Amino acid sequence: MTQTLQALTANRLSDGIVVFWSRGQWAERFPDAELFDDAAPAETALATAKALPRDLVDPYLIDIRLDDGQPVPVSYRERVRALGPTIHPEMGKQAEGGPIIEAIQHAAGAGRSTGRLSLIRRKP
Repeated sequence: MTQTLQALTANRLSDGIVVFWSRGQWAERFPDAELFDDAAPAETALATAKALPRDLVDPYLIDIRLDDGQPVPVSYRERVRALGPTIHPEMGKQAEGGPIIEAIQHAAGAGRSTGRLSLIRRKP
């Protein structure tokens, strides 16, 4: 049985950087993201993030799976966001390396995050 995890993400308005919720504040690196294994704390973090001053674009939850024990976003889009900017392998967050970055780089599949789908459906 696969454990279902979620992380909270957004983009910072001032510079467009992808950020991840990490114990009450935003972090720029996916390996620093707080992972939620229960919907209630994830929804509480989402509500808290949405109540903060609006220096972010639409925070939303993404689905995470464990690949060889390392957290990896389920959707291809979120893997790209976690590694980016992806203009060159020696630039961006992917250049930092490490076991989580390597797991993301080698992940396969193109699922969609349920939190992102809810965000898309909510738009008029």
